[in-house]
Amino acid sequence: MELLSNETISLRAPEPEDLELLYHWENKPEWWGLGNTLAPYSRYLLKEYIAESHRDLFDLKQLRLMIDYRPTGATVGMLDLYDFEPHHRRAGVGILVDPVYQKNGLATEALGLLIRYAFSFLKLRQLYVHIPVGNEASKALFTRCGFTVTGILTDWIATEDGYSDVLVMQRINK
Repeated sequence: MELLSNETISLRAPEPEDLELLYHWENKPEWWGLGNTLAPYSRYLLKEYIAESHRDLFDLKQLRLMIDYRPTGATVGMLDLYDFEPHHRRAGVGILVDPVYQKNGLATEALGLLIRYAFSFLKLRQLYVHIPVGNEASKALFTRCGFTVTGILTDWIATEDGYSDVLVMQRINK
């Protein structure tokens, strides 16, 4: 689908062949603080997740897309639309690019494709993201892609040092 690809990357549904990669990414405790993960995922649970990924966004309220680097075919990351609200036409956005592939503009390209898909095909009105205040790389990525800071959630996430504020960033489809 042209909507989900460009010369450099393509976005696609998870496949059974992604199991080990998802297992590796989802089970990095140092990344759990960026989301709401509290415990490791089993291969069995991830296999079931992949098997159910064909279900509709309206049913699951989530859509995961894998990011493939077209020149090599390597899967370099993943994107999520989550907490999909069809009535309000909005969804949260999550992105992960493997550190090996970071700082090459791939996250910007992938997020740009996701925004185009969400606004033109899914007809969403807005996308939002929650970013820990100290995560300058994520703040810069979403700013490059047209998101603006619209609020701060005070003491929103637990950290090793106590609690941290979180920025709320939104992009409205006008």
